[in-house]
This record gives sequence, C-alpha cells and structure tokens, in this order.
Amino acid sequence: MKSIYYGRHYVDKNDIKIVSNALTQNLITTGKYVKKFEKSLKTYLKSKYILSCSSGTAAIHLALMAINLNKNDIIIMPAINFIASYNLSSYMGAKIYLADVDPLTGQMTPKTLTDCIKKNKIKKIKAFITMYLGGYPENIIEFYKLKKKFNCFLIEDACHALGAKYKHVNKYFPVGSCCHSDICTFSLHPVKTITTGEGGIVSTNNVNLFKKILHLRSHGIIRNKLFYWKYQVNQIGFNYRISDINCALGVSQLKKINQFINFRKTIFNLYKKEFGKYKNLISIPKYKNDYKPSYHLSVISFNFKKMNTTKNKFLKFFEKNKIFFQFHYIPIYKFKVFNSKRIKYKNTEYYYKNTVSLPIYFNLNLDIQNKIIKKIKFFLKLNKETK
Repeated sequence: MKSIYYGRHYVDKNDIKIVSNALTQNLITTGKYVKKFEKSLKTYLKSKYILSCSSGTAAIHLALMAINLNKNDIIIMPAINFIASYNLSSYMGAKIYLADVDPLTGQMTPKTLTDCIKKNKIKKIKAFITMYLGGYPENIIEFYKLKKKFNCFLIEDACHALGAKYKHVNKYFPVGSCCHSDICTFSLHPVKTITTGEGGIVSTNNVNLFKKILHLRSHGIIRNKLFYWKYQVNQIGFNYRISDINCALGVSQLKKINQFINFRKTIFNLYKKEFGKYKNLISIPKYKNDYKPSYHLSVISFNFKKMNTTKNKFLKFFEKNKIFFQFHYIPIYKFKVFNSKRIKYKNTEYYYKNTVSLPIYFNLNLDIQNKIIKKIKFFLKLNKETK
C-alpha cells in the first residue's frame, strides 16, 4: 500500500493548461492573472477589498502591520494554533496572551477569551485573533460582540476555512466577507481547500486598511501618479507579492471549490458514521448547525487513557502501516520561543494529548478510507483487549 497522508493537493488538466498559459504572458507577476484571481475572490467572498499575497503567513503579517501592531501592544490568540501568528506578533514586539480552547474543537471560545482577559487583568487590547481550526467557523457573532465591547481589532485567521459560511439572522455569510471582523486572512498552501502552490489572501471592508496592505505588500512603495519613475516609502513593507503563475492556478482551482468541499464533507461524514459507535473511546466534536464548514480537517479525539495507550504509540502504529496521521497543533506554550510565564491550559492539554487529524482530501477514494477505518477499529480492539 502506498503511503497515505492527512492531506494533499489535487491538480487536473485544466489547472495545468491555465498555468502553462500564464507562462506565455508578457507579465508573469503583477499581471492579468493576479487581477483576475483577486476579482474572482472578491465575488466569491463578497468583501469590498481583496489582496492576494505570497503565503498565509504573509497575509497575517500584512494584517498585523495594517492595524499598526506596535511594541507592547496586547494581542490575544488561541493556545492551539499554527506558530505563524505568535512568531509575527512576537517579532513585532507585541505582548501576547494565549487563551485556552475547547477540549474537542481546539478553538478559542468567547468564554476562554474573556477568562484570559479577566485572569490576566487586561485593560486595553489592541487585537485578538480567532482561528477556525479544521475549517469550522465557530462563534463569529459572539466574537464580534466582544470586539465591539473591548474596542479592539478582530482578525480572523481563516487559513483552514476558505469556502466556509456561517449563519446570522437567517442569512449565510462567507468567511472572509468581513461583515463581522476587521480583517480576514487565508492560506493557499497545497493541503488547503484550494491551492496556488503557496499563497495567501487578505480580505477587508475597510478602505484605509486595504490601502495600507496594498502598499505594504510591495515594500511600502507608493507610486507617483504623474511621474511613473518617482515613488515614496512612508512605511516599511516587504515583497509579499504573488506571481501570475500561482494566481492562474488559483483561478482554475476556485472554480472547483464547491466540488472539493462536498467531497471532503462525504469523507468526514463517513468517519462520523463509523466512529459514532465507539462513544466510550472516540469523541467527534459537536459543531453548531448554523454554518457550512470547509472540512479542511477531520479532527477526532481518542480517549487514549481508557485505551491504556498514548497518542505517540497510536501514531507509531499507523506509521508502520504507512498511514501518516497528523495533529493540529502543538500548543504554542510548549515551544522554546514562548517567552511568557507558564500557565495551565487544562482544555488545551486534553486536546493536545487526545486529538488526531485523519486523512481528508479530494482524491482520497472510498477503498483507501475504508482501509483507514478498518485499521483504526483494529487498533481499538487490540488495545481494549490488553487493558
């Protein structure tokens, strides 16, 4: 059996054709495919302003620079998250606080956010970052109310959630519409809903934030409208542009996004059906019914303590069978770069010790998924018998 990974990209003939065409254009960066991709995203996400960039990390950095995150400004983020938001905030000199998460979804909740604020006696917040782990946009309206209460910026890290929607007052809003946030960022890495190879997206409805991001994406340069050879730099920026080659792939992939999401949903529902019979050993997160996720991850929680084993032993067992599960993510406070005092995050610890991401991607066929399910059931039986 070939190796099976938790995620992978899918590229078809149409993708290859449009990328090949992009290579024949006069401009292969800052050209027509960048503009076309951004225009398509604007229509899809229903936000006023869209900018593409070189990675999801670049998107977050642009968002943080746009809100003028400065030294000692307070920013709050979930303890379970990819390290990018923490690294960037730390690099910019911000004072970072981590909020505990839901033990099954791995997401920061309005309660864990307010608990973090109370426990640390935080009075002035510059921003907080939400993260829709696995592509499930939880608690958006509640977070928006807290943003207004604390008079701060709300940045949605939607790296997992391109294509997801949430319901409010009987209406569905695309994640990225920014109707209930200041800025939303996405990743276009190969394992995400769609890919550009590497890439990112920033969306906002705030024209001032948009203008800042536009200039910051290209070294902070502001061109003179009368004399094209003249320019000014008012703020330090970076080269976070994305090429037309990447964006051409994005244009093609975006046309298939609903197909991709529906297929992922089928995979997730089969896991849910098969493992729902093992409620004493397996917990599947209960998400709200008022949204449509992107199904980026199949996050499953195993009670390894009851099984008299550990997650490491579980992962090693499947590694020997060429099945490479993953977990998202190692808590930020476990890294050496974490420079704040150690605090107990009870829910985060439970999530970290028990949660595993099972394979979910467009070209994962039913036979392979059934083999994965069969192997997991065998592991459960094996460990139940050795107790």
